[in-house]
Amino acid sequence: MIFNKNLKLDFLNQLGKNNMADHLGIAFTAIGEDYLEATMPVDHRTKQPLGLLHGGANMVLAETLGSVAATCCINPDTHFCVGLEINANHLKSVKSGKVTGIAKPLHIGGKTQVWEIKINNEQGQLVCVSRITLAVLEKKQ
Repeated sequence: MIFNKNLKLDFLNQLGKNNMADHLGIAFTAIGEDYLEATMPVDHRTKQPLGLLHGGANMVLAETLGSVAATCCINPDTHFCVGLEINANHLKSVKSGKVTGIAKPLHIGGKTQVWEIKINNEQGQLVCVSRITLAVLEKKQ
């Protein structure tokens, strides 16, 4: 298991309070052996003018999942993670309901981490795939 066994969803959801994740309705829903999952509604907060899920909202969900997952793999007393690069391919439009993102590690190193995030609609269809690279930085004392 890559995550601490004591890691709880309540704790992760508190991290998102009063920031963009909270504003968009992102909620962490599962912690697995090698993945972190969250959902996001497709509503007035996350749609673009044509009534479709905004690609930027997909990116926020992906970055939130990747950044939080990466942070859960380090000692937060001595290190922190920041995004270096993120990309996404938007594969299918979504008009309503919610989407679910699952982040899985591709590389967990001492200086960098790379995570893949797949976002699916309620029918389980892949709507977006993203990859984020994060730097692992040491906190200054």
